[in-house]
Amino acid sequence: MALGEHLAELRNRLMWCAGTVLVMSIVGWFLYEWVLGHLQAPIQLAKEEYGLENLSVNFKSAGAPLNVKLQISAYIGLILSAPMFLYQVWSFVMPGLHKNERRYALGFFGAAIPLFFVGTAAGYWVMLKAVPILLSFTPAEASNVIDFADYLRLWIKTMLAFGIAFLMPVVLVLLNFLGILPGKTMLKAWRWVTFLCFCFTAVMVPTPDPFTMIFMALPMVGLYFAAVLIGIIRDKRRKETEDDGLADDEASVIDDAPEDVDGPSSLDDDEDAPRRTRRS
Repeated sequence: MALGEHLAELRNRLMWCAGTVLVMSIVGWFLYEWVLGHLQAPIQLAKEEYGLENLSVNFKSAGAPLNVKLQISAYIGLILSAPMFLYQVWSFVMPGLHKNERRYALGFFGAAIPLFFVGTAAGYWVMLKAVPILLSFTPAEASNVIDFADYLRLWIKTMLAFGIAFLMPVVLVLLNFLGILPGKTMLKAWRWVTFLCFCFTAVMVPTPDPFTMIFMALPMVGLYFAAVLIGIIRDKRRKETEDDGLADDEASVIDDAPEDVDGPSSLDDDEDAPRRTRRS
């Protein structure tokens, strides 16, 4: 295909994605109340557990409720449109890939998407635990009026942070398959990676008990070691393939060695002995 045809195909696929987001955002408009109830669940939990009756959600202006509803509808539309995005990306790049590259790309897509959604689910669970604890520091005689726009941004950032963190093993495996990061190199940094995983969960999970931090850090550490294992296995197979190719090359040189066209000669012939030595 010419460059103009590629650009035309890209435009058509982007139009499909945009149309899907628009349709799914309309669906998200009707799911707004259900999603809003889940977002306000930690606030209700804080009221029940800590007796904070002066908690309330605030909208700063007359148009803020409509703006928040549009934002949540758009987020829902993006999430529900994820399968269409993946299909369009795959359909666009697939014709230019070899058979083994298609298998690898499909494997990366198939692993990255579930891990991302598992990470966002972990972020949602963290918010359910963290928000009541943060609100518990509100004095009993004080009122805490929560700006819902800031509250929504906190939800989105936390869920995205955990979703991206759970993609770490996919990125490591991709770098290994590209030959940039060997498996043994990844294994040497296991202490630092484990430490950083626990630091990340300690910052993102502001609960006082250590069990929640450990519960959230262990899956990330386990995914890291799974990526290291895949990298080591991949490096071993690559080395075996290279060694097999080298042995074949050496064998071909021996097989292609020129034969003595002069035929066999007597070892007693003193004149031919130096010539045979140089030829061998």
